[in-house]
Amino acid sequence: MTTAEEILAGKPASVGEMFAWRVQQTPDKEAFRFLDRSDNWVSINYRETKRRVERLGAGLLALGLGYEERVAIAASTRIEWVLVDFAINLVGGATTTIYPNTQSEDFQHILRDSGAVVLIAENAEQAAKLVDPELVAQVHHVVLLDGTGDGERVLSWDQLNERGTALLAEDAAAVETAGAKVTGDTLSTLIYTSGTTGLPKGVELTHRSWVYEGFAVDTLQILDANNLQYLWLPLSHVFGKALLACQLAIGFASAVDGRIDRIVPNLGAVQPNFMCGAPRIFEKVRSAVLLSSPSGGVKGRIARWAFAVGRASREYRLAGKPLPAAMGVAYRVADRLVFSKLKERMGGNIEFFISGSAKLSSQVQAWFYSAGLLVVEGYGLTETSAVSCVNLPRAPRFGTVGPAIPGTEIRIAEDGEVLVRGPGVMRGYHNDPEKTAEVLVDGWFHTGDIGKLDADGYLTITDRKKDLMKTSGGKYVAPAKVESVIAATIPYVSQVVAVGDGQKYISALLTMDRDHLKKWAGQHGLADLEYAELTQTPQLREMIEGYIAQANAKLERWETVKQFAILPQEFSVDDGGVTPNMKIRRAAVTARFADVVAGLYPDTEE
Repeated sequence: MTTAEEILAGKPASVGEMFAWRVQQTPDKEAFRFLDRSDNWVSINYRETKRRVERLGAGLLALGLGYEERVAIAASTRIEWVLVDFAINLVGGATTTIYPNTQSEDFQHILRDSGAVVLIAENAEQAAKLVDPELVAQVHHVVLLDGTGDGERVLSWDQLNERGTALLAEDAAAVETAGAKVTGDTLSTLIYTSGTTGLPKGVELTHRSWVYEGFAVDTLQILDANNLQYLWLPLSHVFGKALLACQLAIGFASAVDGRIDRIVPNLGAVQPNFMCGAPRIFEKVRSAVLLSSPSGGVKGRIARWAFAVGRASREYRLAGKPLPAAMGVAYRVADRLVFSKLKERMGGNIEFFISGSAKLSSQVQAWFYSAGLLVVEGYGLTETSAVSCVNLPRAPRFGTVGPAIPGTEIRIAEDGEVLVRGPGVMRGYHNDPEKTAEVLVDGWFHTGDIGKLDADGYLTITDRKKDLMKTSGGKYVAPAKVESVIAATIPYVSQVVAVGDGQKYISALLTMDRDHLKKWAGQHGLADLEYAELTQTPQLREMIEGYIAQANAKLERWETVKQFAILPQEFSVDDGGVTPNMKIRRAAVTARFADVVAGLYPDTEE
């Protein structure tokens, strides 16, 4: 097994050095593809990327940015995010990431706790969240990606570049001089975990963490320099940041657009080789295909036959065995008639998808694989620089998140908690030594996840340590499993919260996908009703009851959902129901809908 020391030996010491190394290796190779203001895809190579990044770095130095001083970025995934992040690291600053949907209280907490001195804001709306007078004094410059500035405290994107051009004209070595101070131990990134309780905690990740992540993934040989990635993941999230590190190490190109509603059309347009995403994206793609496919007639029968063939072929293909002759012929026909059309919607060149940030439904994973589209799972946390484990596409084990990447160690504590050690593990929580000491013990990070390792070192995550529910009958239930099965079974559902701790049975709170519900309403003569009204119709409840029965067939008896409620609105960041990276705050939801939950247990007094 390759060690961390072997991976880092002879490698660049910092993100800035890694960036310069990549440019030197492949200066004329495509680096990024993005949409211009006319919505046309344009491309820049690594040489041009370097020119833009150095100018931005000089612009930040002209604003007075010092060593390890924090620059906060509050914007969606776009090329400017990528360029300014590289620029910050190049001149020795540290990027602080903020989800653009972060509410004012958390927004100001992150700025205050991080000590950010510059804010890169997507637009005036993001900048307007900076209202505390003390923070206005602390954050001495604001840069707007979209919009005009006053040329003094508030700068436009063009004005930041102009400042950089002017500084480089005066001192051509300004960026190089600032970058010379950076070492592997220098703070590179401060990512605030949008926890399901309390204020976000700042995770300190060093330059060495990103260099290690990039070159460790390179040793796996699952990606190469000729690949094209479709990058939509929030760069405020550690997963997106890790992919940039991998790009520098490996040299592939990325097509960048963070708009979720454009994922499928853009896949068809740019024809990438791989894409990484959260499980909900794959659930949404599957649901959209299922609901748009004919359920009756000849086409419906052909689609059902094709997926039956796909299911039958899975065990052979996963084991690397040739299909029996008759099955091989049937699968080729199924591919030509059905699966090839789905692959074309994904661009036609997808070699695999990687799912991370939450548990992927085995049902969703199997559905894609039946159609010849591989989705493999990986595992990691903000505190471990994202990638700690990943399934290799050439030898996937469904249901697991794969083995540890080279240089990272995984072990299971006596209580089942997953522990991680390696260069990707954080330096600590910013300004919080007590919480740091709680989770970092002898170099091992205590993840809070429950899991198990098989004989070959493949890790399976079963649930969060604090999330297990116990029924009054004494059975432990992992809510994530129940929620995953329901979400994968019911294409109309957008969010699921399992409840039942201390109760006789498990119940569920459901919200509906607005677009899918609207289509369903039109098909059932209910198009004149609003979303909230539709959720309470007996017709919808009857339909969902049928799906719940299907979901229960996939669960253990003590996990089955006996009661459910369809809520009249989806959970949002605004109402505190989800975190900025769209994880459901289960405690907040159950507290808010306590009366609804109580109604699901009418006999609790007995």
